[in-house]
Amino acid sequence: MTSAADARRRSRRPVWAGRNYSLLTAAAFVTNLGSHGALIAAAFAVLEAGGDGGDVGLVAASRTLPLVLFLLIGGAVADRLPRHRVMVAANALNCLSQAAFAVLVLSGEAQLWQMMLLTALGGTGQAFFSPAAEGMLLSSVQGEEASRAFAVFRMAMQGAAVGGAALGGAMVAAIGPGWVLAADAAAFAVAGAMRAFLDVSHVPDRTPGGGMLADLREGWREFAGRPWLWGIVVQFSIANAVVAAADAVYGPLVARDHLGGAGPWGLALGFFGAGTVVGALLMTRWKPRRLLLASTLCVFPLALPSAALAVPVPVTVLCAVMFVTGVTLEVFGVSWMTAQHLDESNLLPRALSFHRPRGLGHGCPSSVPRCLSGTA
Repeated sequence: MTSAADARRRSRRPVWAGRNYSLLTAAAFVTNLGSHGALIAAAFAVLEAGGDGGDVGLVAASRTLPLVLFLLIGGAVADRLPRHRVMVAANALNCLSQAAFAVLVLSGEAQLWQMMLLTALGGTGQAFFSPAAEGMLLSSVQGEEASRAFAVFRMAMQGAAVGGAALGGAMVAAIGPGWVLAADAAAFAVAGAMRAFLDVSHVPDRTPGGGMLADLREGWREFAGRPWLWGIVVQFSIANAVVAAADAVYGPLVARDHLGGAGPWGLALGFFGAGTVVGALLMTRWKPRRLLLASTLCVFPLALPSAALAVPVPVTVLCAVMFVTGVTLEVFGVSWMTAQHLDESNLLPRALSFHRPRGLGHGCPSSVPRCLSGTA
């Protein structure tokens, strides 16, 4: 009886939604739910501790710097160790750092250097997590429905961002940022437990190479020799640096001074997340004929939120701008993941194909767009 019921449930599930895919999607939903609230909480924790905009920027930079520095090393480590163990270890580091951050804020004794250090530990965990996670996700999907699978994955991820940003902003306004940071730590613990059950038996053992430094050099040569790849990475890295500054520093300051505090800013981020959900829905039906051209053009609207904050526009207009930006960003995200999957399957046009050696890993530095955006 039980096996018959299981068979009926499996028949209702798409063929591309296997065990690993389902676990990865559920874990990403949980971590994004906590992380997007924590982004708001961290900024307002600094402000409530007596910091100013410069201090908020220092805390944000403390996360980004180790993320950039350790990203290539994280890709090499993901090729040498079982990916699910790398992901679980990174989630454990994020859990502990956010828990310590929450305790400091709740105690009222948080100092700037402590917040910077704990945020840097979180960025380090993300640097090791993202290449392993992207490689695991790419290997969990097979066949022609890859684009739809990635769109559904990102829809779940961004749907959590909607709830996380709106709920996080409301919680910061109601009970303070410390409890939001504590909830984020719990989310990392739950997601890490899910990822511990990923099946890596299908991943072939790594052939011994010439060492990590040799792998990194080889990977960098392959990366630098593909203009389409590094061109998109550079484009998105520059755009993301501006967006990160607006989200982490300028947005909370404008919200505090002109929009009414954490609640309206959380609402605006929620509309951004809603836009990404709509963009993911769009990409379940639309397959751009020129995949990379469509994706790179969709990066340019990322300038709109910063321009809206600079005016500043009313909350309703800001929410509309954030929504449109979310839609275009998600078109980029799904297209980028699909291009990488096509490359893995040797289905990209010859002019755009490239060999992914050990040192480049399955997502680093090609995972720079997703890594720097802070998804886990």
